[in-house]
Amino acid sequence: MAEVKVSGAQKTYGAMKVLHGIDIEIDDGEFVVLVGPSGCGKSTLLRMVAGLESITGGTISIGGRVVNNMPPKDRDIAMVFQSYALYPHKTVAENMVFALRLQKQPADVIKQRLQAAAETLDLVPYLDRYPRQLSGGQRQRVAMGRAIVRSPQVFLFDEPLSNLDAKLRVQMRKEIKELHQRLNTTTIYVTHDQVEAMTMADKIVVMQGGHVEQIGTPLDLYDWPNNTFVATFIGSPSMNLMKGKYKADGHVFVSETGDEIALGFAPAATDGQAVQLGVRPEHLQLGEAGLKATVNVTEPTGHETMVFLRYGNSELVAVFSERHDFRPGDEVTIVPRVGKLHLFDAQSGRTLRQ
Repeated sequence: MAEVKVSGAQKTYGAMKVLHGIDIEIDDGEFVVLVGPSGCGKSTLLRMVAGLESITGGTISIGGRVVNNMPPKDRDIAMVFQSYALYPHKTVAENMVFALRLQKQPADVIKQRLQAAAETLDLVPYLDRYPRQLSGGQRQRVAMGRAIVRSPQVFLFDEPLSNLDAKLRVQMRKEIKELHQRLNTTTIYVTHDQVEAMTMADKIVVMQGGHVEQIGTPLDLYDWPNNTFVATFIGSPSMNLMKGKYKADGHVFVSETGDEIALGFAPAATDGQAVQLGVRPEHLQLGEAGLKATVNVTEPTGHETMVFLRYGNSELVAVFSERHDFRPGDEVTIVPRVGKLHLFDAQSGRTLRQ
């Protein structure tokens, strides 16, 4: 096990700059998720840690060793790919121990590590089967087993669940998290799915356009986003944003329709400043005095009801734990919960909550 430190990491392809000086510190045994939209540079950064992509500028160290010019085989890492990358003509057991045989490990060591990994991942009954005889989830477990037998300092996962169906993704999320809890190996996990990030990570790194937008625990990012990008990317459904102005007298948000909402805090804003009010869907409640909105669509899921609303020029989403028989066109009054609101600068998107 080891800590991973990325300092000022840059990556360019010709004139195109993909990563713009990334700084991340990952503690020994920590599970860190790199999350962001497609093209933000998260997979490129992971491949740079693995040694599959060269680094243009900055440094990457693993366990205190700078690995910029070190080949992948010498970095003591193991990577699990999105495509499984299993040899179709080899059995599960042969796939799992292939790297150990290349390293010319003793036969007893190979047998011991294979048995331990197979038991950990419930693969013992499948060791003599071929990949074509396995389900998607079983193939992913084999790919994980191939990484485990090497006993690396760092595990790297590159969107390993994106090829699985929704139910299997939930199961595999749990299995990967349990595996980390047992092995306590430093893990870097890349995904574009913020639900995966929220449920699995000790720490999340939110990326956009080759930059790091914010680093923190899942709940820190959810409760205290630095900007509107993080606010809307973390959380499902995402945070509602309403345009308006700040009124310093009473610390009030004034919407485009003229409604006033007490913030419950004093933001770092000036009177009349153009702002956006942020409120999570679960922090919108029904009330008698509040914002008049129109129901567009309802989505009952059993344990909660998601309601899409039109308020002025904005579309809002509210989530209610109780059931409501709303119909399209119904007029409702919604009230944002004081103390759960966020205020952002309209131009920069940066938070104004101190």
